[in-house]
Amino acid sequence: MSTNTFKPALIVVDLQEDFCPPNGSLAVAEGRETVAVVNRLLELPAFVLRVATQDWHPQDHISFASNHAPKKPFVDFATVVNPLNPDEPSYETQLWPDHCVQNTPGAALVPELDPAHRLDEIIKKGTNKDVEMYSAFYDPFTNPRVSDSGLAGKLQAAGVTHVYVVGLAADFCVRCTALDSLKEGFTTYIVEEGTRAVNGAGWPEQMQGLEALGVRVVRMDGPEVALLKS
Repeated sequence: MSTNTFKPALIVVDLQEDFCPPNGSLAVAEGRETVAVVNRLLELPAFVLRVATQDWHPQDHISFASNHAPKKPFVDFATVVNPLNPDEPSYETQLWPDHCVQNTPGAALVPELDPAHRLDEIIKKGTNKDVEMYSAFYDPFTNPRVSDSGLAGKLQAAGVTHVYVVGLAADFCVRCTALDSLKEGFTTYIVEEGTRAVNGAGWPEQMQGLEALGVRVVRMDGPEVALLKS
């Protein structure tokens, strides 16, 4: 593949303390084990842009079960209405324990990540208390959109053609980021060893669904990653 048709970017999704054992309030099993893989990818020479994201929630965020008592995390849901257009169809969002609250230790990127000279940018998402934003790109609303990180524009400005996605969690923020990347016209890969799922048992079925939609789930020893080393 010529350099004119292969300008890849890496998106590191929410590799934060609250999503990692041993102390994260919403720890994903084996989540911290992804960091070594992510660091290996960050070292590869081909990426024209390396972006990390952080969930950066206000304390009164709509996804926190504590704001919907007596509803419980992992079990119950809340209805999300577009605060800019209540007539747009609403959607249901999973309720979670409080996590990644702005300016708390749990919101910090894990220290094992090597961001100082390898990441080009860190994007904060999920900052609007009224809207869930799993994707690194934008929230699910479109009429009008409530929150947009500007990531699509940054990728386009850099001439990106291919997007590699890693981070946490595979079945929520990584999945939504990959689908929106695909929607924006980028060839999109999820690197399997660089992510873990909240629901590990359900992840294989979700992978099949992603593949059917056009997102490729690839491995570190596969040809899609080998391209990054040339």
